[in-house]
Amino acid sequence: MSGADGTSDTHQADSGAGGGILSGIRVLDCSIAMAGPFAAQRLGDLGADVIKVEPPAGEWQRHAPAGGAAGNEINVSFLSLNRNKRSIALDLKSDDGREVLRELVATSDVFLQNYRPGVAARLGVDYETLRAINPSIVYVSVSGYGEDGPYKMRPGQDLLLQAMSGAMLSTGRDGEPPQAAGQYLVDAITASTAFEGVLAALFHRERTGEGQLVTVNMLDAITTLQMQELSVFTAGGVPQQRSAEPHAHVYIRSPYGSFATSDGFIVLAMPDLEELGRTIGEDSFIGLHTLDDSWRLRDEVFAKTAARLATNTSAHWLDAFSKTSIWAGPVYGYADLVADPQIAHNGTFVEYEHPTEGLVKTPGFPYKFSKTPARIDRGAPLTGEHTREILGELGHAAAHITELAERGAIAVRDTLTNVQEHLDGAVLADGAVLPGGSDAALPGEGAPESVAVESVAAAGVAAAAPAPAHAEAAGERS
Repeated sequence: MSGADGTSDTHQADSGAGGGILSGIRVLDCSIAMAGPFAAQRLGDLGADVIKVEPPAGEWQRHAPAGGAAGNEINVSFLSLNRNKRSIALDLKSDDGREVLRELVATSDVFLQNYRPGVAARLGVDYETLRAINPSIVYVSVSGYGEDGPYKMRPGQDLLLQAMSGAMLSTGRDGEPPQAAGQYLVDAITASTAFEGVLAALFHRERTGEGQLVTVNMLDAITTLQMQELSVFTAGGVPQQRSAEPHAHVYIRSPYGSFATSDGFIVLAMPDLEELGRTIGEDSFIGLHTLDDSWRLRDEVFAKTAARLATNTSAHWLDAFSKTSIWAGPVYGYADLVADPQIAHNGTFVEYEHPTEGLVKTPGFPYKFSKTPARIDRGAPLTGEHTREILGELGHAAAHITELAERGAIAVRDTLTNVQEHLDGAVLADGAVLPGGSDAALPGEGAPESVAVESVAAAGVAAAAPAPAHAEAAGERS
């Protein structure tokens, strides 16, 4: 990291990460909900010292448990997206809170936020302001639709972006309602895009000493994910047309999708028609040309395959297909996935002890490194758990930290009366009013995550959605 004079002075983070690839990199995570926190967590998994900057009342996601999984003190949604981070609780609407943030910026390498466009500038934490403090800062701004343009103020929520991206009209039956992915797909790919952006910008800084602004938006992330499909449309001129049968992809030949058996479901992917016909006993497939007829007779082939597969069990058909070159496989639920021997062999899930939530089993890391493996050094933090520790690293005396807590500029885990003052009169996921004067109510599970305040990190309050028209909303949420 370079100081204000542009000289190199990389901060050696006291992260406890034990030599991860990003050890020595400090990240300020001022994001909320999923995409931003997930990106920051990936950086923490690789050894970065990730400091989660959240309001005294805690980040929005702390108060919106998906699936009703509330946990003990930390709900599972927050737990899953905030491991390997330290929490400092600041009220960024106070002068003292902003001053602490500026001190942290001077000692940091990456600043990540997902405020609604324009909010960062009003708070004095925009790129131009922060690079004046630290010219080498890699500043990452995540938004729903872009930093400017006609849609910049729209709520960036996963389902809305799935629908707008065209992806939902690439599966299912023609004329029937389109189906969304069963995951927060747009948030996840946006998180990966932001993660990639940080790594690339850090590599550029390693070469040149220069920081830079990195902007990521959810609309571009989900659009560019469909590189092949959209190129077939734009460059190949093939229309996006769903069929009468529920094909899993508009640009893949039949049969392609999930099929009911007598006791469950299996999937088939692009088999040779003659080989399929011999295997399932469908004589009408013999003599068909796989590439031509699987398009020309797409619905007929799908329907006849479905009728044959319904006559026997999943195990019967999977065994039969295993003796051929046909691509087929089981349809798992989560219980099946967790128990799968390949998943166990890969070490896909990790377990660790959390001080308040006990033994936690959760997906681990999508990458492996022979010399610097990813690891979990700490679970998701409690609100303000590390405020004293981080301020102490900045040189603040213990008495001054207590004074800041008493003034409400910060929250510390061992001095939570000021947090309670923020929360008085607030109702969380069970229907309470929000602290900080917001009149929006927190949603339940699966709710859109456009928040009803400037930012939970900025406003010192828990946030909610959907945002009323007059409310301040952050850029990406879910």
